[in-house]
Amino acid sequence: MANHGECLAKTSSRCITETFTGTHDFEVTSYSLLEGMGVGKFVGSSTFSVGGYDWQIRFYPDGDREANEGAYASVFLFSTERSVKVKFTLNLFAREGSISVLNAAKPYTFESAGLAYGYTKFVEKSRLLQLNDFTIRCNLTVIKEPRTLDVSMVVVPPSNLHDHFASMFKSGRGADVKFSVGGHVFDAHACVLAARSPVFMAELFGHMKEGTAPCIEIDDMEPLIFEALLSFIYTDTMPDNLYVGANMPGLLDAGIATGWTG
Repeated sequence: MANHGECLAKTSSRCITETFTGTHDFEVTSYSLLEGMGVGKFVGSSTFSVGGYDWQIRFYPDGDREANEGAYASVFLFSTERSVKVKFTLNLFAREGSISVLNAAKPYTFESAGLAYGYTKFVEKSRLLQLNDFTIRCNLTVIKEPRTLDVSMVVVPPSNLHDHFASMFKSGRGADVKFSVGGHVFDAHACVLAARSPVFMAELFGHMKEGTAPCIEIDDMEPLIFEALLSFIYTDTMPDNLYVGANMPGLLDAGIATGWTG
């Protein structure tokens, strides 16, 4: 049990079931020449792949079993895969595109290799003789095993980037450029100044870029104003000891001189 005032961590998970769907058309021509090949004998489509598994449509012109009494043709979806859950339809289209047989999708699981599911009494042979040419269309959806994902939100702490820059500015650690202003020397970091000011970019990485630890003289600015300018460049805030109102003109001049716009 959480203590008073303690926030409980919120976690979440999500169950995802992926599916992959494909369609294969198996064209049968001259059915009248296939009739009579014998009960239990089939013609097969080429192997097609859906969801990373191989499938085949098997069409039995005289039916797959004697119980049909030779009156029906049969059709099945065959697979050499195992432990695969699917939904599929096997429908018959006449040559002109009209639907002759429409079956609803049903779920099946191919538990072992070599299984086939379909329709023993798919369509009367007499109808096929009238059509002679037709297409058996398989619409197949492979249903993958469900998996659970951790979807807990990662709480991002508020940014304290300005605190780190303020510390770097105050300590002078890693400074590679110096400014002399009214007898005061300020240490700074060239890359920070250049990123914030096009004037500093040109000054520090232009003709002076090959120099080492340059010291730049600034004659027309008060040390307090320059320090405030550096503080704002590093932290986007003014120093606590600076009264902005009285120093606003100097700050504006400093901003214009350095090309800094915030």
